[in-house]
Amino acid sequence: MNRNLILNRMLHSYFFMTGIICLVLVLLIIHIMPIFIEWDPISTSLTERFVAPQYFSNGLKGHILGTDQLGRDILIRLLVGGQYSFRLAFICVPIITFIGCVLGIVAGYFGGWIDVIIMRLCETMMAIPSLIMAIAVIAILGQSFAILVLVLCMGGWVQLTKLVRNNVRIVKDREFVLASKALGAKGPHIMFKQIFPNITTQIIVLTSQRVGGIILMESSLSYLNLGIAMPAPSWGNMMSQGRQYLTTQPWMIVVPGIALMISVLACNFTGDGVRDVLDTKRKV
Repeated sequence: MNRNLILNRMLHSYFFMTGIICLVLVLLIIHIMPIFIEWDPISTSLTERFVAPQYFSNGLKGHILGTDQLGRDILIRLLVGGQYSFRLAFICVPIITFIGCVLGIVAGYFGGWIDVIIMRLCETMMAIPSLIMAIAVIAILGQSFAILVLVLCMGGWVQLTKLVRNNVRIVKDREFVLASKALGAKGPHIMFKQIFPNITTQIIVLTSQRVGGIILMESSLSYLNLGIAMPAPSWGNMMSQGRQYLTTQPWMIVVPGIALMISVLACNFTGDGVRDVLDTKRKV
């Protein structure tokens, strides 16, 4: 697709522009703002428990969004928790994409018993709720950052594998692929040099929509105290700790909830925008 056409579609896609602007702002805030805040996200101060949000009345030296039940500044915990969430998403999404693409290409190209095994594996993974599977794995293997990456990647590749496999089955019967086979091209060359470049559009769309899902899944696990291990901050465990103070100190749960909502919406809007931009049926 022409680059100028893609750029024009990006600029005229409200979903894409809204999502990418919000996403860039969130990433800039969570990575730059902690430099200017003197509070520590882990250290406690019982003399400053449940301080109400001071906003910017004391500048960056005050508790802008208040403190929690242990006197920890909520803003710095919110920012560091956001770093953990996006870091996990940007680690897991490439892994999920790689696994899904490789399995999908192999299943679609070779077919036969290889296709049957991979598709039955996909159906097995789809039959088990991802949250239940994650809880079981963490209960058996323990709680750590590496285990969290593992459970977030376990079921995410299934939908991508099925998508890639179906597209490969269509493309592999086209003339240019048959010509390459007739000229003696090897299987890996055909799969990854000729077929794969012709199915990347839908892969990009689905991958871009995965970031928000990973962030939401991590927050769900952290809410159950199975994600980012405390005392390290996470939006999920911040909401989990703040739920019992909802009527007296509502900022403890409202602030991370709003941050999670904005981040996931930004990721989803960006993914929907990418789908609109790369849609070959659109005229503009």
